[in-house]
Amino acid sequence: MPVETLNGAQVLSQEIPTWFVCAMGMGIVFIGLICLIVLIKIFGKVSELVAGKEAVPAPVAAAPAPVAAPAADVIPNRGELVAAVSAALAEELGTDVQAIRIVSIKRV
Repeated sequence: MPVETLNGAQVLSQEIPTWFVCAMGMGIVFIGLICLIVLIKIFGKVSELVAGKEAVPAPVAAAPAPVAAPAADVIPNRGELVAAVSAALAEELGTDVQAIRIVSIKRV
C-alpha cells in the first residue's frame, strides 16, 4: 500500500471503487428505511395498547329512521340553478354566457 504525506500527515493513497461507494450508500439507505419501518410498527403497537386501555365502549346507536325520498325533478330555484350552471360552463370553456344554451337539466 503506497503511503503519501499531506501536510505532515500520512495518507493512504488507495482509490475506492465506485461500485463500492454506490453499494455502501444504498445499503445505508435501506438499513435506515428498515429501522424506520421497525420503529413505526413499534409505535403502532404501543398506541394500540394505550388506546385499548383508555377506550370506553360506545353505546349502540339505534338504526336511523328511513328518509323520505324527495319528489322527482322538483327544483325550487330552477332559474338560479340554470344561471349557476351556465356561468360555470362559460368560465370553464372560456366563452360568454350568451353563447351557452342549456336545453335540459336532469338529476343523475
